[in-house]
Amino acid sequence: MNERQQPLVTVVTPVYNMGDYLADCIESVLAQTYQDFEYIIVNNCSTDQTLEVASKYAKRDSRIRVHNNDRFVSVIENHNIAFSLMSPAATYCKPVSADDFVFPECLARMVDLAECHPSVGIVGCYQLSGDRVLWQGFEYPRAVMPGRELGRRIFRSSDPALGFGSPTSLMYRADLVRATREFFPNPSPHADTSACFATLRHSDFGFVYQVLAYERVHAQTVSSASKALDRYTSASLSDLIDYGPDYLPTEELDRRITTTLKAYRRSLAVNFAVGLRGKDYWQYHEGRLKELGFPLTRSQLIGTALITVLREMANPAKAIGKLRRRLSQRREDTKPDAVIDSPDVILTNWVPPRKL
Repeated sequence: MNERQQPLVTVVTPVYNMGDYLADCIESVLAQTYQDFEYIIVNNCSTDQTLEVASKYAKRDSRIRVHNNDRFVSVIENHNIAFSLMSPAATYCKPVSADDFVFPECLARMVDLAECHPSVGIVGCYQLSGDRVLWQGFEYPRAVMPGRELGRRIFRSSDPALGFGSPTSLMYRADLVRATREFFPNPSPHADTSACFATLRHSDFGFVYQVLAYERVHAQTVSSASKALDRYTSASLSDLIDYGPDYLPTEELDRRITTTLKAYRRSLAVNFAVGLRGKDYWQYHEGRLKELGFPLTRSQLIGTALITVLREMANPAKAIGKLRRRLSQRREDTKPDAVIDSPDVILTNWVPPRKL
């Protein structure tokens, strides 16, 4: 690729109180083999050393620009602010979460794939999460798949290895990000998945079979908070309602919405019966179900709980095992989702350089 013809990539890092991790994130961006990028860090009124760290790097590299919000906003709104600050000249947009980092070939590999396949709107890759490799549900060596086909597969699958990826493992074509005022289309912490469903209705998905991104696992991550509140089911139900009609036949969609809603209510009923959850948990789910058009009532919870208990009484040993697993999961809310091992994974041996 001729260097003067390299497309500009806008790298964005929305950040709030990640001063302990931000330097590693920035260093990983600066270490890219692909150097034609601008880097926008959006500080969301942090109260720790985040701004100090970002400003130090911005003074040393003119490609880095720090934007300070004048008010505190939600995680999703902060991402949308970052997207809005992209240069008009940018061809691609690459998010990197402030507590994550990317390996040196990340931009180069993703840009190469997207440039070879203009129909691709989103590019994904393998992502290391602790000691696990995520997003292994793709079939090597197929690098491009129709967006509607992938969306259908994900809606139909219960395999945790199959997913679009997280923002740090994805790159978006900039025109698609600019096409809507809010690229992350709803306030859910998993609006990045919703954005993929929205985008892939009209574009293809590309995948690089190499570990190009790293997810740091700790208690402050959105995924950890989502496990603590069981947000995933409500997010899945919301995406089925909003985007399912574009991917699934009507009868199948209706069945999946009904099945997902029943499983959701059953999970809530079990938590209600055993009394493991606090006020925040119930406020979240009551609010989400009301938004989705399925209000939660106390009589419904009690009725579902009784039915569930009667079913489980038929096999008490199995019921005790389920309860033990539920309690164990509550203690391990920060543990990443399980994925399968694959021989197709290409690992990159790299650690972030020393901080400034």
